Amino acid sequence: MKKKVVVALGHKALGTTFPEQQTAVKFSAGVLADLVEEGCQLIITHSNAPQVGMIHTAMNEFAKFHETYGAPMSICSAMSQGYIGYDIQNSLRTELLKRGIYKTVTTVITQVTVDPYDESFYHPIKVIGRYLTEEEAKAEEKKGNYVVEEPGKGFRRIVASPKPLDIVEIDAINTLVDAGHIVIACGGGGIPVLKQGSVLKGAGAVIEKDLVSGRLADMTNADLLMILTNEEFVNIHYNTDEPIPLEHMTPAEALFHIENNEFGTNKMLPKIEASLHFVSQKPGRRAIITSIDKAKDAYLGKTGTVIS
Repeated sequence: MKKKVVVALGHKALGTTFPEQQTAVKFSAGVLADLVEEGCQLIITHSNAPQVGMIHTAMNEFAKFHETYGAPMSICSAMSQGYIGYDIQNSLRTELLKRGIYKTVTTVITQVTVDPYDESFYHPIKVIGRYLTEEEAKAEEKKGNYVVEEPGKGFRRIVASPKPLDIVEIDAINTLVDAGHIVIACGGGGIPVLKQGSVLKGAGAVIEKDLVSGRLADMTNADLLMILTNEEFVNIHYNTDEPIPLEHMTPAEALFHIENNEFGTNKMLPKIEASLHFVSQKPGRRAIITSIDKAKDAYLGKTGTVIS
């Protein structure tokens, strides 16, 4: 039987601008196709930080000159899922056909519910969009948005990063996976929504995509969660002259390192937390964190940090 693998693509897999993304995604498609050839049933998720920021900036610039409202973060997230998903599915389909493999690749625009009382709404940390003037920053604050100043550069809007609770389209994702499709879902952490009775209302937030990756892997009953980043290994003492790469961690060891603040707060920590959530839900599961160019070797057990 094929192994069901959730692959989380980071910034390096996508680039930043339109041309960069096209180049990066072609390389990423080759990496993903290698995993398909190794017998993986892929479910793909991805980051979107530069892309959603670009969309947010463009839509708000448009609004300034056309006397209309800027696009809410939830709409910007949906747009980023659509065009990143399009690039991935197009490039991956092409790469697979070159190798004589016919697989339908499908993008699911995915909503993820969050708690309206999540602590992050009171302490936003995710920087989004372009630099603002002081006047523009004050206008954002009047709307109820949060702004942070970067000395010498200007002001930036910051948004909340709430924890994911549930994946709204999970039944559709599982149906497609069971039918043998390669599915791209929960891009950028998913579109954050709040439940209000039978209505799902978009939230002004960006969900941490690694945490959603762990939940997606759990809710699809994957065998393996593979988080592809810039580093071949997870390191402890990473901010010293002598970082120590880890080839394997048990959940207990990972928790010990978290308590000792070995993974920081924004970069590696969410990847470790997502891996812990996934492996702790069912015996026999594994998570691998490694660089995108080492993905096949990591799958074959030759490199990367394994959490199990």
